[in-house]
Amino acid sequence: MAQSKKSEANMDLKDIKAIIDLMKKNSVTELELERADYKIKLKRGNQSGGSDMTMYRDGPQQMASPSHYGAVPGAVPANTSNEIEVKSPMIGTFYRAPSPEAASYVEVGTEVGPDTVVCIIEAMKVMNEIKAETRGVVTQVLVDNSKPVEFGQVLFKVKPV
Repeated sequence: MAQSKKSEANMDLKDIKAIIDLMKKNSVTELELERADYKIKLKRGNQSGGSDMTMYRDGPQQMASPSHYGAVPGAVPANTSNEIEVKSPMIGTFYRAPSPEAASYVEVGTEVGPDTVVCIIEAMKVMNEIKAETRGVVTQVLVDNSKPVEFGQVLFKVKPV
């Protein structure tokens, strides 16, 4: 009985998350990686304040989105209003405040700027501060405290001012 070789890429969401973390730590905004059986392109800081990811397998004609590699639970349908979506740049646990006793970073009605911390996402025992990366007023908080979030999941909606 012969074993068949896996033709699929060996990159999983954990690897992608590690690359995103390295990009953040080194202030890299765009990265392309190409191997024999896949090509990945990551870009941080798009207009909606989140991150874009495109992954190709065996050529661009077979483009796959992040949801192709695993559903994004709780993902919100495409934004049809003029509100900006603040999305999770990683998989982890969402926290609205720096500690259980502290007040939330932001509430509905809070005015935010690009450097305003809106929440923390804990990933692999590391607390990552997530910034609004846009200017406006928070109109919706879409995730409950201490709940798991996925890469690309919408956390907040912000109305530009």
